[in-house]
Amino acid sequence: MSGPCARPDPMTVPVRGDLAHIRMAGRVFVPHYIIPMPHTARADTPVLAKIGGEVIATLPAGAVFDVLDVASGHAWGEVPGGAIGYVAADALENAA
Repeated sequence: MSGPCARPDPMTVPVRGDLAHIRMAGRVFVPHYIIPMPHTARADTPVLAKIGGEVIATLPAGAVFDVLDVASGHAWGEVPGGAIGYVAADALENAA
């Protein structure tokens, strides 16, 4: 990396100020790069733009959600090839 980069869209790129998906290493600078932990939805569950925020997508039962962080009862991550946001942690089960 050389110099500042454009701020990525948090709705389409799995980057926050404190961490990013490992595939973003070398493209954005954050303190931590995370290897996603695949989980599956126990039932249809909403994906939120932020905790307590608007619903941006629905994760169907059995669908994969790649978890990058868990805090305050919510998992932050992405639907592979889709929405990036927050899902209630208890709505997911570890797929590994």
